[in-house]
Amino acid sequence: MKYTITIDKEQVNKMPVVSFEGEIIVVDTLSKVNSAVAHLRKLPLVGFDTETRPSFKRGERHPVALLQLGGEDLCFLFRMCKIGMPESLKNYLEDASCAKVGLSTHDDFNVMHRSYDFTPAGFIELQEMVKQYNIAELGLQKLYSILFNEKISKGQRLTNWEVAELSPSQQRYAATDAWACLRIYHRLTDGSFDPELSPYKHEITDEET
Repeated sequence: MKYTITIDKEQVNKMPVVSFEGEIIVVDTLSKVNSAVAHLRKLPLVGFDTETRPSFKRGERHPVALLQLGGEDLCFLFRMCKIGMPESLKNYLEDASCAKVGLSTHDDFNVMHRSYDFTPAGFIELQEMVKQYNIAELGLQKLYSILFNEKISKGQRLTNWEVAELSPSQQRYAATDAWACLRIYHRLTDGSFDPELSPYKHEITDEET
C-alpha cells in the first residue's frame, strides 16, 4: 500500500516547544569573522539558514540580513547587514569539503545572489532527502514535528532582522532554525526513523495517485 507522511497544523500546535539551548555568538564586526569560520571548519557538519527583513510593500525586497551556521552546541549568527560577506566566509560557503545542511537552500541562495557573487558548494538539501522517506511536508516546522514530536517556534520570523541589536528571542529563533536542520539530517541518517512506523503515515488510495 502506498502512503505519505503528513501532519496538520493542529497536531503541531499541541506539541511542546523546543529551541536551541547551546551557545550563540553574534558575528557583527569583521574582527570576529575569521575565528568563527575557523571553528566551523573543524565541524563535520554544520546547520545552515538565513533571515531576511520581511517586506510588507508590493515590490519591496531586502537583502539577506543574517546568516546562521552552527553545530550541536554552538551557533554563529553572521550579521550580513553589517559585515557583508567577508572573504573567509565566502570561501567557506564555496568549499565543497565543508558539509552544510539546510532546507530550501535554493531560495536562500537566490536572495544572497542579489548582493553577492559566490558559488555555494558542500550543501545538503533536506527537501530532497525527505522524499526518500515518503515525507510530503517541506517546511521546517512540520518536518521537525514529524521526526521529534516537538514544535519549533516561528514567532520571530517576521521581525526586523536589520535592527541595531538582535533581541535574545531573535537570536534563539535564528539559531534554532540552523540547529533544527542539523537534527533533522541526523534523525534521517542514523537509522532511528522508520517511516513505516510513523504515526503521521497516511495511506494513499488509487484515486489519489
